[in-house]
Amino acid sequence: MTVNPVRISGLTDADVRRLMARGLDLEEIRGSVARIIADVRSRGDEALLEYTRLYDKVELDRSRLKITREEMEDAYGSLDGKTREALETVHENVKTVCAKLLPEDRVIEPTEGVRIHVLWRPLERVGVYVPGGVNPYPSTVFMTATPAKVAGVDEVIACTPPRNAGPEVLAAMKIAGVDRAFRVGGAQAIAAMAYGTETIPKVDKVVGPGGLY
Repeated sequence: MTVNPVRISGLTDADVRRLMARGLDLEEIRGSVARIIADVRSRGDEALLEYTRLYDKVELDRSRLKITREEMEDAYGSLDGKTREALETVHENVKTVCAKLLPEDRVIEPTEGVRIHVLWRPLERVGVYVPGGVNPYPSTVFMTATPAKVAGVDEVIACTPPRNAGPEVLAAMKIAGVDRAFRVGGAQAIAAMAYGTETIPKVDKVVGPGGLY
């Protein structure tokens, strides 16, 4: 099988060779992802609920896609003091670093009488993806949502697989200031944030880690 790594976003030649050595058909995976994206664009929430049943083995209706502010608050309150303090400390440390990395507006005068104003403005809406796995990943929330908030992004949207929406992750969303969150994972979550559905709004940029899909 011949694979053109340029067509597989984010993978180097070495990445492709390693994955092929594991017997993975990258073009087949790419085709599956393309079909999921097209389906979410076409059917919106209905496709998200179907893929959640198929891949996550979780039955949701449209009203349960959204993670409420009350759920985030309850999750925060359910944590023991030591865990809560650790999460708050990580958040504050990330905030401190990000604040020092913010670019500054400036004026450039290439020649007399000519002024170029360089202005930095945040995006209006950013989507962050918090992946699932064996363990919860509240750190991902802080490494994605916190920088967006420091930069002044108006609205931060988060998506995480339903089985990953445990107290640590939801508490991290509350601490980081996530505005809206949803129980959806995988390529379908990225498609939902990229194109929008009836429930999940379209964002200007999607950030966060993920697997091959």
